[in-house]
Amino acid sequence: MNSWMKIEEFCALVNLDILAVHALIDEGKLLSKEANGECFVEVSRSAHALIPATKGIVVDEAYEGASVSMSSEFVEKTVGAILNLHEKVLDAKEETLDALKGENRFLKEALFSMQELYDEDRKTIETLTKQLELLQDELEFTKRKYKMMWNKAVESYTPSAE
Repeated sequence: MNSWMKIEEFCALVNLDILAVHALIDEGKLLSKEANGECFVEVSRSAHALIPATKGIVVDEAYEGASVSMSSEFVEKTVGAILNLHEKVLDAKEETLDALKGENRFLKEALFSMQELYDEDRKTIETLTKQLELLQDELEFTKRKYKMMWNKAVESYTPSAE
């Protein structure tokens, strides 16, 4: 599996300047490709080209005279492990982004559904309010009609003379 990295990131990873990396590409020691106007370097094979293939010992005197020795095979395996972990992190990141996108789609659909229900409820409330107003007007009319009828009946009522 090929692992491609932008040339700037590769330079930072291997602690080389871009001109040195371009020189190695021109010599054929590093694999590269152009995509979308950017230069990418193939990481795993390039790591093997940068690390000497001898079975010698690498000596690091980073801590006040103390030396740490490592074989080139150990360094190659370490770089490979780091690159493998980097790929796993990128895969996990993409899975997380996909999960979040799916969750966002679900929430968006739920929101649209809630909005539709709200609109339907609002229309129902408007219809019921109009019907209530009409019924109140009809009730007021009926009250006036019966009041007039009873007033007329009371006025025309004459008690019987018994």
